[in-house]
Amino acid sequence: MTHVRAHAKINLGLVAGPRRDDGLHQVATVLQRIDLADEITIEEADRLAVTGFEDTLVTAALDRLARAAGVEPGWAVDIRKEIPAASGLGGGSSDAAAALVAANDTLPSPLPLARLHELAAGVGADVPFFLEPGPKLAEGGGERLVPLDLRQDFVVVVAVPRDREKTSTADVYRRFDEHGGGPGFEDRRAALLAALGTGDLAALPPNDLVEAARGAPLAEDLRAGGAFQADLSGAGPAVYGLFDDRRAAVDAGRAVEHRASVWVTEPVW
Repeated sequence: MTHVRAHAKINLGLVAGPRRDDGLHQVATVLQRIDLADEITIEEADRLAVTGFEDTLVTAALDRLARAAGVEPGWAVDIRKEIPAASGLGGGSSDAAAALVAANDTLPSPLPLARLHELAAGVGADVPFFLEPGPKLAEGGGERLVPLDLRQDFVVVVAVPRDREKTSTADVYRRFDEHGGGPGFEDRRAALLAALGTGDLAALPPNDLVEAARGAPLAEDLRAGGAFQADLSGAGPAVYGLFDDRRAAVDAGRAVEHRASVWVTEPVW
């Protein structure tokens, strides 16, 4: 039996461009793990069964692994959720990646990491990111990953509004297109890369999906509470604030907890 933690992610800046021929949008975004995690237990079994939380991405990942390895899908997976579902924090993708790596280790001939990346990309755009540690720049449709050496000496407040109904990522991108999003992508991408070049996370351009996700008012509250950067994560509805001071982070979190579920946490590599 293997027990692993599947960490959430936040998007430190996200710029989006035109829709590609494959239906995905051009993006450039910085993906950073945080110390908010689901608990995954996996062991060999007679058949594939997922308990605790029904996660279609985990099932899809393990089905793909079994086919690629030429074996029957025989794993029992238990998922204990801590990451709020459908929040823009990548919980399902992280679970799928954790299960993929753990199940691969049980095979008589485990698949190489490059093959796992191929399988993960077929499950979801964010899944490959979670296969290896460290923050990364994700480009293309999210499949091109470049490791980053980002500062990790900040505190993260994550807030998921209670009064905001999550719409699908596809719906958010559809509204992004309807609102005329896409033009100027290369300029915004250049601004993101320039901020990464200086290491100044406060200079990262804002998430292009905020308007399509119907706003991120909690981000303004976190900035007012002292966050040096605050934004929507992914397609939302979760927002985050980055703080240099833990006391300020705790106070800012308390100030919005009547409107949101709040976590005060840290980046993890």
